[in-house]
Amino acid sequence: MVRIILGVIVGFVGWMLIWFIGEQALAAALPEAFGVHQAAFEEAVINGGSFTPDTLHLVLHISLASVVSLIAGFTAALIAGENKRAPMVLGVLLVAVGLLKAAMSWQYIPLWCHITFTCLLLAMTIIGGNLRKTNRH
Repeated sequence: MVRIILGVIVGFVGWMLIWFIGEQALAAALPEAFGVHQAAFEEAVINGGSFTPDTLHLVLHISLASVVSLIAGFTAALIAGENKRAPMVLGVLLVAVGLLKAAMSWQYIPLWCHITFTCLLLAMTIIGGNLRKTNRH
């Protein structure tokens, strides 16, 4: 049980770190396609005001979330020594945080993006966990 809890914690912290690094990397690599839109989004959420999302920006966010969730699910399963409970708990935790993020940015992001982003958090975390094969004796 301790390994499962540790797997969830490390998976969650890892998700946050990789997400932050991924956003920074995308902003540096694609300043016009990602960086400008990301800065405008953050400005709108923090200070209010208008924001018009760019479809490429939204798709990049969904793609990043998918990859990061896959890695986090695999990591949680690896640390937990099992590939079912730790990724599931981590996925539910990520969905809870994703719903908070959706609530904060509801007016700025289209519904299809909120739904896709949030659903993929759980699905990709579970898939990531399933990538780690368990040894059954």
